[in-house]
Amino acid sequence: MRKNLLGLSVSGLALLLLLASARKPNINFESKTINKAPLTADSIYSSYINTLYSNLHLKEAGLSLPVFEKALTGFYNLKHSGRTSNKEILSIADFDQLSTKKRLYIIDLNKKELLLNTWVAHGQNSGDNEATNFSNINNSLSSSLGFYVTGEVYRGIHGKSLKLDGVDEGFNSNARSRSIVVHGASYVSNGTIKALGRLGRSQGCPAVAPELADKVIKTIEDKTVLFINKSVKNYQSKYLNETLAASFAHEIQATHMD
Repeated sequence: MRKNLLGLSVSGLALLLLLASARKPNINFESKTINKAPLTADSIYSSYINTLYSNLHLKEAGLSLPVFEKALTGFYNLKHSGRTSNKEILSIADFDQLSTKKRLYIIDLNKKELLLNTWVAHGQNSGDNEATNFSNINNSLSSSLGFYVTGEVYRGIHGKSLKLDGVDEGFNSNARSRSIVVHGASYVSNGTIKALGRLGRSQGCPAVAPELADKVIKTIEDKTVLFINKSVKNYQSKYLNETLAASFAHEIQATHMD
């Protein structure tokens, strides 16, 4: 009789443990089911993006979650395409924000650290304090939207500068022929903002403060991703494939866990 009762107790405990395990939600980004699950708003990838956004304190720095999500998705797509190096640096110039805001964000995704948040200029014909017009045409003196991969470092009329290759056909693919580069410029300063009510403007280059130019270039050189954002309906990019980004992000995270 006691043996029967003991057997029933063990069976009951096993059943309870099985039910508890079945009810436990799987929210680990490293889950191997990521390739099978649809990317909904509450997906594992979205949870990962939200957590990273929070840990980097990007909301407090003025960058919106949707802009960060676009930039990060493009980063992983470009990484998957083999166009970037092993450096996990993502730079975002957010032209949704006015030029008076510190709207350039340089992020180390490996260290999960916001390395730099500073001013960046837009093109003369893109607008005054707000950038509203964009072009991929030579001599347009306008900024170009989209994803870039950083190229060679050289010394030009602005000193140390960094070439950029635009990878979004029709939006920034003429960046190299237009000499769109990262460089320092004296009009990117708090003094200019006080005098004009805005930053000075470039000929289309994402110009930074001269005292930060060397640091910026050294950090983002060697085939890293720069995303110039403006939330407009007509911008499209093949590098905004979230399914591919989620899969590759999972692979990278799994590698870091090994």
